Amino acid sequence: MTSPAQRHMMRVSAMEAAQRVDDPLRHANAYEQMLVKLAADRAKLKQIYSIERKADHKRAMLPAYAPWVAGVLAEGRGAQDDILMTVMQWRLDADDIPGALMIAPYALQYKLVTPNNKRPAPYLLVEDVALSAERCRKAGTPVAISDLLATLELVGDADMPEEVRAKLHKVIGLMLSEAGDFSQALEHLNIAMRKDKAAGVKKEIQRCESALKPKPAPVAKRTTARPRKTAATPAKRGRPPKAKKVAG
Repeated sequence: MTSPAQRHMMRVSAMEAAQRVDDPLRHANAYEQMLVKLAADRAKLKQIYSIERKADHKRAMLPAYAPWVAGVLAEGRGAQDDILMTVMQWRLDADDIPGALMIAPYALQYKLVTPNNKRPAPYLLVEDVALSAERCRKAGTPVAISDLLATLELVGDADMPEEVRAKLHKVIGLMLSEAGDFSQALEHLNIAMRKDKAAGVKKEIQRCESALKPKPAPVAKRTTARPRKTAATPAKRGRPPKAKKVAG
């Protein structure tokens, strides 16, 4: 665990290194040290086969990189930074969508690339945000729909497979439907369907359409009052009264 002084030095080093636009960051001593740490952490992750366990380890590793990320975002001028981009991806793997979105605007602005990943940053961001949101939805973990909408806004019309955008629109639609916002849900589900016919949203679209149909007013049942039967007076029990004697 790093001390406060070490975290401060890391942040300052990142700020200084990130300002060196003319010289690649790999020549900065502090950056090289962070790359060594990153390589060691990656080597540990390669020994793990379980995706869930890998995500747990990434959650444990990420705080050590936070000072570096803060320094780059504060003073960076757009030089390629493998540490920053790896942290963005790891945060998504660890289902920290807000944390990844702190890095995304900077990464997209300067067209940074993620090491060991063929997907351009917008493509990676949309797909991994969608996957993370779906994992959280199934696990019952709260996800801010505003973060998912912000992701769509961030990437704009960046090039990526239609199926990738469909994934994000689908999970947004499902979450809106579960929240009872059927109108907005239908909009995103239809976009998902247009972009990917195999998105698997037909039943949910039908459910939203059914929920939005006006319900017929209930018809009051007319009941005819039945005549009340008069209850027969029960015969009195006991001996019949004696006949009166007539004098004569």
